[in-house]
Amino acid sequence: MDWLGADIDGPLVVIRALHFAATAMTTGILVFRAVVADAAFGSATPAGTLVRARTLRLAAIVLALSVVSGVAWLLLEAASVSGLALPEAMTSEVLSTVVNQTQFGRVFEIRFALAVMLAGCLGVDRFPLARGLALAISLGLIAAIAWTGHAGSTPGEVGILHLAADTLHLVAAAMWTGGLVSLVLLLSASRRDRSSAGASFAWQATTRFSTMGIAAVAAILGTGIVNAWILVGSWHALIATGYGQLLMLKIVLFIVMLSFAAANRFWLTPRLALPSSTKTQRDALGGLTRNSVIEFVLALVIFAIVGILGTLHPAIHGM
Repeated sequence: MDWLGADIDGPLVVIRALHFAATAMTTGILVFRAVVADAAFGSATPAGTLVRARTLRLAAIVLALSVVSGVAWLLLEAASVSGLALPEAMTSEVLSTVVNQTQFGRVFEIRFALAVMLAGCLGVDRFPLARGLALAISLGLIAAIAWTGHAGSTPGEVGILHLAADTLHLVAAAMWTGGLVSLVLLLSASRRDRSSAGASFAWQATTRFSTMGIAAVAAILGTGIVNAWILVGSWHALIATGYGQLLMLKIVLFIVMLSFAAANRFWLTPRLALPSSTKTQRDALGGLTRNSVIEFVLALVIFAIVGILGTLHPAIHGM
């Protein structure tokens, strides 16, 4: 597929985007549970109990999707590296070469092992140690993606800076994206719980998520600037290249997401704390749920753009 002046590998773009989204959701869900839901004492409310069960189930589902898409990504990379058609590349010899003799393959092995360990931890989630290990492993699972992209091939001291920035960028994006999914589940459960405890839980959790979101946004902005400086290099390259134009679209979508997040934080969330305002609280919960869903959809579009960007030559190389 020829788009933006470059030959785009459609299947690879789709699989990369799907894998990034699934892995980010896995990590973000577990971070949200530890930092937001559990800290808001949600387990003591009906809404909290429901959210705990649903988030655990969803984490297992998206982890499975991450593993399947990761294996598909390996097969597509094997075809790309070998120059063979996909059916011809699915041999033990080709796959063994890719896994053992390329950086992508070695990172795949590490991340696959992490995914297996994470699945085991989710299976025994009732133990506090397993919950802590699951959170740590999920952070490693998302962070290791940095070594599969442009950051993993940047040489020298700039490469170290690029890897550090990309790692933090991935973790922060996962916290926001996966947190949005969990927040929608939490708000939906709170809308069914008409008690004051349910409204209080929603307010505490939403406030904590907003605080976490501010930290995530700050990290995304800072590391995004570093990555753009390394991969784009100039304003002219940002405007004149297909890579730069896609990056600008990603930035615009990020700003739109940020506007919805600001509305949630400064307009809707305070309404949850109003005393004896049941209708106002229900309306606020509905608005928060709607805005969070919109944010999540925009995040999926951004993941699709990231899937494309990872297959293009950086703008700085095209000038």
